[in-house]
Amino acid sequence: MMKTLFTAFAALILSASLASADEIDPGNWDSVVRKASGQTVYWNAWGGSESINDYIGWVGEELREQFGVKLVHVKLDDTANAVAAVLTEKAAGKHDNGAIDLIWINGENFASMKRQGLLYGPGWVQKLPNWRYVDVENRPTITTDFTIPTDGMESPWGMAKLVFFYDSARTEAADLPDSADELLQWAKRNPGRFSYPQPPDFIGSSFLKQVLSERIDDPSRLLEPVDAKEFPALAKPLFDYLDELHPHLWRSARAFPRDYPSMSQLLADGELEITFAFNPAEASSAIANDLLPDTIRSFTFSGGTLSNTHFVAIPYNAAAKAGALVTANFLLSPEAQARKQDPDVWGDPTVLAMEKLPDEDRARFEALDLGVATLSPQELGPALPEPHPSWMAMIEKEWAARYGVAN
Repeated sequence: MMKTLFTAFAALILSASLASADEIDPGNWDSVVRKASGQTVYWNAWGGSESINDYIGWVGEELREQFGVKLVHVKLDDTANAVAAVLTEKAAGKHDNGAIDLIWINGENFASMKRQGLLYGPGWVQKLPNWRYVDVENRPTITTDFTIPTDGMESPWGMAKLVFFYDSARTEAADLPDSADELLQWAKRNPGRFSYPQPPDFIGSSFLKQVLSERIDDPSRLLEPVDAKEFPALAKPLFDYLDELHPHLWRSARAFPRDYPSMSQLLADGELEITFAFNPAEASSAIANDLLPDTIRSFTFSGGTLSNTHFVAIPYNAAAKAGALVTANFLLSPEAQARKQDPDVWGDPTVLAMEKLPDEDRARFEALDLGVATLSPQELGPALPEPHPSWMAMIEKEWAARYGVAN
């Protein structure tokens, strides 16, 4: 009997000791860095852009050299697939050593993971050493993602704002639309010269939210959850708009561009006259990489366009939490943020506050040439808030039921 009790006690002590050894304390950063060395971080991130993929490749090289962390970019075409994978692991009882260590995420996917208890945290983000540089005070979307509080469960990576592009060699600036309604009239005058990526592509879905934000009677309703009973009446202005717009789209809406790069190629080929993206420097970056002619310019609507922040998050069952924390912190470093904002590399706007940076790091940003097609902050116009995530799911479902086509 005594031998059995002793054995059980010893097993309990050993188990507690192992648990302590595996425990990660983001507040003890030296310990996090030591544990990260030698780990492999599987980062699930959209893989549809060559320039972004190249940037992530550079991040991997830096992590290996500086911290001994191996980064594997698992390229996604839809972040929802990563969310589903973590959910499947949880349902199967796989609460440790999950297959995903880091996810590029925001909006409805973050809301879904938070609601289902699939995220590591809360509170680890504020303990990252480079959090001290983040512009929390002036960018509310860093702590509120599509109306959902982030609670330190996802680390900001970049800023986004819906911006339109046109070729100034073919289109006069005076002829450009200044609202969704004016875009509809422009499309009627220029049949086949506009389109948008097919939802659930996030750029295509963002266009639908932009239209609804402009046309709904009470925009404050978009900041609240919507249920199935309310949705048809509240979303009617959007689908009335699309019913009127689609006959005038590229290929009469019998097909849609697959994603932003596909739409951008159609602009370069002269098939489309107006395109858009969620990065104000996207056109300048494409010009710098010889993907678009140097006559491309940007514009927004004077009444405002959608704006948000994109993040990285760690699943609750990640196998390499220390490596993921080191990766998230490196992504917030002035070195990584300045390189990301360079249009020659990617052109994605920083989440850092310039006044918080040391002089030498601020100089990295001041030395950047943002390019001929990038609007100044004053020219970008007002920022419209993202709707509550419940809207996106219903919009995409209704869109597929009405117009779903196979590209």
